[in-house]
Amino acid sequence: MKNIHKYLLIAAVSIGLLSSCSETDLDPTLQQDKDIETSINTIGDLQAVLIGAYDRLQPSSAYGRDIIILGEVFSDNTTSNANSNRFVTEAKMALTATSASAADFWVQMYRVIGSANIIIAAEGIEGDESEVNHIKGQAYVIRALAHYNLVTFFGQQHVNNGGLGALGVPYVTAFRDSENLYPSRNTVEEVKNLAYKDLETGYGLMTASLNSPSKQYITTHAAKAIEARISNYFGDFPRSLAAAKSVIDSGVYSVISKADFLNSFKIDGAANSIFEIAFTETDQPNINGLANIYQKGSYGDVIALPNLAGLYEAGDIRGVTPYSGGAATSVIGEEDGTFRNVGKYPSTAPYDDNVPVVRYEEVVLLYAEALLETQSPGDALTYLNMIPAMRGASPYTAATKENILLERRKELAFEGFRFHDLARTKQDIPNPDPILITHGVVEYGSYNFAMPIPSSEVDVNANIPQNFGYN
Repeated sequence: MKNIHKYLLIAAVSIGLLSSCSETDLDPTLQQDKDIETSINTIGDLQAVLIGAYDRLQPSSAYGRDIIILGEVFSDNTTSNANSNRFVTEAKMALTATSASAADFWVQMYRVIGSANIIIAAEGIEGDESEVNHIKGQAYVIRALAHYNLVTFFGQQHVNNGGLGALGVPYVTAFRDSENLYPSRNTVEEVKNLAYKDLETGYGLMTASLNSPSKQYITTHAAKAIEARISNYFGDFPRSLAAAKSVIDSGVYSVISKADFLNSFKIDGAANSIFEIAFTETDQPNINGLANIYQKGSYGDVIALPNLAGLYEAGDIRGVTPYSGGAATSVIGEEDGTFRNVGKYPSTAPYDDNVPVVRYEEVVLLYAEALLETQSPGDALTYLNMIPAMRGASPYTAATKENILLERRKELAFEGFRFHDLARTKQDIPNPDPILITHGVVEYGSYNFAMPIPSSEVDVNANIPQNFGYN
């Protein structure tokens, strides 16, 4: 898939895979009111639309940058230094209903969902039924993942103790539904249950023997890893335990060694990668990607807080070493008194590092947390210590919630998890550095625990009320 670029879907249109429409027509808004005709008849046609769905996960408004950066600047890991005035408002927790980051993210996820819905609805496909089902299975998992991303940022579950009964996001299951052009917001619990249903359906349609060797496609193992993440977020630990165990028992993946850790973010399909978004020299976000927002240069706005840098022991490959350019020797580089992520997503010009969506190390920590929550602390400690053992860090003496969250913070820093970990465990967003962070401590339950619904959506759909605090 690395050789199939962003506009493959346009090419598919031009040769008749999708008749009477352009890529613009295939950009579904929440209204789903485009009048399109589809001619998806063969497995090749279906595969082309699937690649289009994966490509829609690439932009800077998705995994190319914003999903990851927002999860960091909303937390105590990073902030914006306003070098190019990017992510300043987000780091200040001062978003409004007209903020571009909220609107772009919202629209892009529903574009992904629209592509998945086209695949799911396709009928009468010529070719091997198991291959057709394997493609459709991936689409179901993509649909679940996209809705999960939306509800974790826009849902009201962490605002005013809203819980599962609070407003989530519309769970859209049809590309064009003439009877539901203006869908309402599902509750968070409904979004959760519909995502679980999609994951179950998708996994049931897929065949392990048809898993692509490329980490750029969702496999049966990736489906279970995503299920483990989603069920962990909602506190469904028995479910997370079973899903994570399935990935671990597969024997396909391994915790990357200290010696190979930095390189694993440079190469495609590392041993610890379960699912990653493909980027190439010609199909990449350029200066609007992760490397340019993290590293010193024309942007370089998102910097690590000293509080995060101080968590690591000397010798931990994820920690801090001096940096003045060139190849990183640890994840965090100290340059001119500033701490920066220089080890993850490191390549600049042409910015062609693949972006991991799920790494095996995350699954191991999900499994450790699920073991702890299901009364197996001894086993939890074994899995918890698998990570520091391969990073040059000291082992833990006990598996506690605090230690697991600490190790998640250390291992998954700069990958977009910290804000969600604070939210799901009902913690305040700390302010460890009043000089670099101006919003103070954000108490759990604040309206800041959800982004505003874009005004462009609220203004045209009376069924979507604005989130609390943004009216």
